[in-house]
Amino acid sequence: MPSKIIYSQRVFTNGALQEASVYINDGIITDVLFEKKQLPAVEFIDYGNLVIFPGVIDAHIHINEPGRTEWEGFDSATKSAAKGGITTLIDMPLNSSPVTIDADSFDKKIEASHHQRHVHCGFWGGLVPSNAHDISGLLHKGVLGFKAFLTHSGIDEFPNVTAVDLRNGLKQLKGTGMPLLAHCELDSEHKGLVAFEKNPYSYKHFLQSRPKAWENDAVRQMIALCREFETPIHIVHLSSAEVLPDILRAKEDGLPLTVETCPHYLFFHSEQIPDSDTRYKCTPPIREQANNEQLWQALESGLIDFVASDHSPAPETIKEIQSGNLWEAWGGIIGGQCLLTATWTKAKQRGHQFEDLAKWLCENPANFIGFGQSKGKIEKGYDADLVVWDPEVSYEMKKESLWCRHACSPYVGVELFGEVVATFCGGEAVVENGELGHLGRGRVLGFTGE
Repeated sequence: MPSKIIYSQRVFTNGALQEASVYINDGIITDVLFEKKQLPAVEFIDYGNLVIFPGVIDAHIHINEPGRTEWEGFDSATKSAAKGGITTLIDMPLNSSPVTIDADSFDKKIEASHHQRHVHCGFWGGLVPSNAHDISGLLHKGVLGFKAFLTHSGIDEFPNVTAVDLRNGLKQLKGTGMPLLAHCELDSEHKGLVAFEKNPYSYKHFLQSRPKAWENDAVRQMIALCREFETPIHIVHLSSAEVLPDILRAKEDGLPLTVETCPHYLFFHSEQIPDSDTRYKCTPPIREQANNEQLWQALESGLIDFVASDHSPAPETIKEIQSGNLWEAWGGIIGGQCLLTATWTKAKQRGHQFEDLAKWLCENPANFIGFGQSKGKIEKGYDADLVVWDPEVSYEMKKESLWCRHACSPYVGVELFGEVVATFCGGEAVVENGELGHLGRGRVLGFTGE
């Protein structure tokens, strides 16, 4: 007997929108009936013609707790996620302090999240030079994989790895099924860096300071390692379209390679970014319109596997909002809450339907994090993580609508399509009609000690 039934004329299930009643008990979908079906003494919620969709999974976010809660934190990050229809976050090992590179720092992160996880959270461990020889402590703690930087990460506590470090890490990951995630830029001295330092307010000079070649070379190095070790490797936030042919060949060869891109690379382009607007600064950078059109085509073909926010917030002072100094500004986009709506806005313009959106934001991320049998779909036996939304509504994003700690986001002032009405995590509404509901119900994914 279900404890709750959620109904709509438009439920996305079995790859299509259709009338359905979703039966829920103890946080699990126990049945999906393709009719309006009520039962005596069972709570029944009729959402009319709103879309009921699988909860969005954001596999790339920086929550920054413990240690940098003035940047973000579990409470604000997970409330903001729920406001945006996201039911699962996978947190990066930085920019928390300590960074998540050993068992002790992992325990501190779990402890910091207690009573503040309003959606489900999983965690990536960090691969850095100091732990590359032995990551067993984190392996046994239940991280979902490991993240490495091939260039400076932006904080000194998380230094970039060398090719030797990568090989040491991959030797330990081989056979586990866990992926190694890589920030792919291989930096080198060039005249664009000097020009940017002399023109610190110019977006054009910032873009030229981090050329596609940096990213291309790094991605090719990771493909070679993927081929050598036959171990899953994941390219985070792909920005350069020039390396797509290499990715295609690797996938055609059957290598266990996956790739994500981000909404900001699909939504914005460099030609429209004004100078001195540091909200747009991220690394790798937002590139030209022609480049980003190729990213869209790669996503549409399945060459890029999914979309993740790479929400990387910082206070306005660190983002240099007032000064507009791109050289000094923190590189990171504030946009986690907009993952669903920003992706849908552009996808809708390109004629895409909900089955594409479900692959990019729900099904493929669920498979990537190892939860494809319990998340990412509305089917019997799956977790009752759902978002109820109106995809036809458009609105201008306002600062006060963003629930993250800092609202200096490039999406502020932009017209978006898709209004989230309710977000259910484990069958309970975390957010409904703009109000908070059942809080603190998010589970830790992959962690068995709680």
